[in-house]
Amino acid sequence: MALENKKTPTALILSRQPIADLPVLEGSTRYKGALMAEKGAYIVNKVEGKPDMVFVANGSEVATLFDAYNVLTKEKNMKIQVVSAISEGLFREQPKDYQEKVIPFGVPVLGMTAGLPVTLSGMVGPFGKVIGLERFGASAPFKVLDEKFGYNKENVIKQVEIYLKEFKDNINKIKSL
Repeated sequence: MALENKKTPTALILSRQPIADLPVLEGSTRYKGALMAEKGAYIVNKVEGKPDMVFVANGSEVATLFDAYNVLTKEKNMKIQVVSAISEGLFREQPKDYQEKVIPFGVPVLGMTAGLPVTLSGMVGPFGKVIGLERFGASAPFKVLDEKFGYNKENVIKQVEIYLKEFKDNINKIKSL
């Protein structure tokens, strides 16, 4: 896609992580993911009805969110839709009904990126939350950095609890206006 694009600037952002170390999500293939990338973002797992929450990430952080999803759906009975977001620009070019299907309006949205949070802020919306790094990274094996910076399911679960309370408080403030 990037090499064939002649309409807009394109950047290829590569990982230093060996591809063999990155998990392939259940029911997924790298080829299937690559095809879905043409829409900028796609649903990794679809929930029935309206989700309680949407997780949005790109790259290896999708698997981290999926780990938290597995815990939260089993232990808290939450309906969480996980979204892989390759390009906000491509996603915004899709029909509104597709965008609404992927990230439904009025649902809490939690994003995760190993980069700057601003890269997902447009996807999560004004009441969303992004777990990200507000400074330049560090050098170490990725598993060490993931633990140090909280890119793990335990921190995601903790952040979900904090965020959902903040989200409900914000909604109540808006309703009282």
